[in-house]
Amino acid sequence: MKPHLHYGVGKSLLLILICFFLQSRSYSQAVLFGNEKVKWEVGFDFGPSFFLGDLGGNAGKGKNNLKDLNLQFTKLMKGAFISVYPVKWAGLRLAADYTYLEGDDGVINTMGVDELWRKQRNLDFRTNIWSVYGALEFMPTMLLSREDGYEPKFRPYGFVGIGFFKFNPQGSLTDANGNKTWYNLQPLRTEGEGMAEYPNSKPYQLTQMYIPLGGGLKFYASDRVNASIEVLYRKTFTDYLDDVSKNYIDPANFGKYLTGTQATLAYKLSDKSIGIIYPGMTRYPAGTQRGNNKNVDTYFSVVAKIGFRLGPIYESSFARRAARQTRCPAVY
Repeated sequence: MKPHLHYGVGKSLLLILICFFLQSRSYSQAVLFGNEKVKWEVGFDFGPSFFLGDLGGNAGKGKNNLKDLNLQFTKLMKGAFISVYPVKWAGLRLAADYTYLEGDDGVINTMGVDELWRKQRNLDFRTNIWSVYGALEFMPTMLLSREDGYEPKFRPYGFVGIGFFKFNPQGSLTDANGNKTWYNLQPLRTEGEGMAEYPNSKPYQLTQMYIPLGGGLKFYASDRVNASIEVLYRKTFTDYLDDVSKNYIDPANFGKYLTGTQATLAYKLSDKSIGIIYPGMTRYPAGTQRGNNKNVDTYFSVVAKIGFRLGPIYESSFARRAARQTRCPAVY
């Protein structure tokens, strides 16, 4: 996505969230005046996270989708959230989470020549990711709930919002004894980012915007406690989660822009090719494709959530239902 569209989308989503928040403040007055009550909820979530990018993958050509999901690199996401529901069918969520991502060309199972190109590339990465986001949450079935106060225990929902995440990709070098050491990749400009010789390779920031979106199913065990299972997908706007996007550069340029130590590391980490298709090769010629910049990197999580309702419980649907079941018989 082009930068101006990127920020245009971000501003639009941010404006929607602000308007919804202001609307929720007006609804909160209902607590004082006896109308529909605002409900606040806090909780925590956790679940597996999965990377989809240039490195790693499965049989066939790299597709940057579920086909290239490497389950052995499944990582745990942990987070917390606070939500406000001014109406029973919609709410605003603020959340923060942490996870860890990893990818490695060496894990690809060889079925044919398509996989060999990536195995010959022989790159790997890892990164921590911290993120915060705000999202609008919708429960469409609540729009259809009966007017007698009944509220179903199972409630499907969807959400979309805007967030920011911080990452820092690292690549590894292995010594003669098999000891692996990790190095920060962004300062090394492995694809010539910001170098005059490569005007199309722009520097990337380690803090980026993203769009969280997904859906799930919420179960209300009581008015106070609920549990959910949801899929949380992050639409990012960077192809550098794994520091791989475009082409190999002339390694002589590292010495022009980096210190001696950095240039040596950049030379080693930018191209770790092993001669599989071309026996005896040690490096690719400058300009050879290194990654696929047609698809940005992304990641998603399958999340278990536990939520707790705050404050007094007004006009409990469960209490109302129990009261109807135990009241004295009506005379017809």
